[in-house]
Parts: sequence; structure tokens; C-alpha cells
Amino acid sequence: MKMIKISMLALTLGLMSFSAVAPVKSLVSKVAVTVSSIVWKSESIDVGTIPQNTPKPIVFEFKNTGKAAVIVTNVQGSCGCTATDYTKTPIAPGKSGIVTATYNAANVGAFTKTVSVTTNIETTPKVLTIKGTVVAGSTTAKS
Repeated sequence: MKMIKISMLALTLGLMSFSAVAPVKSLVSKVAVTVSSIVWKSESIDVGTIPQNTPKPIVFEFKNTGKAAVIVTNVQGSCGCTATDYTKTPIAPGKSGIVTATYNAANVGAFTKTVSVTTNIETTPKVLTIKGTVVAGSTTAKS
């Protein structure tokens, strides 16, 4: 019995010499975060004065300053008067893309319209703004 107690004590002391907890550095795993970022040349464009009944395309340029490709997944105008188009291929790091909003200048007067851009890297859509004034066009007919 004495021999068993001494063996158990030796075993216990031997096990205690090993670290029961791994070093903190090995417990904290390094998470590789792939960060992409979009930098817009301009988030708001004032087109100034445009003639009535003349659609006006407005181009928003952006650059991918991150380390992973950016994909524009959806572009939506705030009303039916603004048609949209965008770069549909993945934009590699360091490369640029565009979002085009074509405003149908049907109504005379000042306007402010928005375009929402959704990408694979942002949780909320980016809102771009277009503003200007539509003036009555020339009524002179060309022969």
C-alpha cells in the first residue's frame, strides 16, 4: 500500500511538471482577414444645368484598394427615372470600376437622386448622389 502511495505521488509530481495550459500564443489563432476596400472618386456629383428630355449619363468611378476582388452585386436607382449600369466583372485589387446612372431629364426643375450600390464586401449599400437642374429645352424644330 505504501508503494502505491509513493508511486501515485511520483506520478502526480511528474505530471505537474508539464504545463497543463498551452502558451497563450498558440491558443490565440491568427485569423487571416481578407479586407477589400472601395475608394470612390466622388460620392456626389452635381451635373449643373441639363436640358429637358435629354437623358444625362453620370459616371461614378471607384478603385479597389483592398487585397481581394470586389464584385458589384446590385445597383438600384431611387426612382424609375434613373437607369443604371455597372462593371459586372470582379474588380481586382488596384483596379478600377464604374457605376453609370443615366438620369431621364423629363421634368423641369432642381433634382436630387440617389443610386444604391451593393458589393460583396459591404454589409450596407453605398449611396451615391446626383443633383442638378433641368431646364426647358429648345422648342425650335430642326428641319
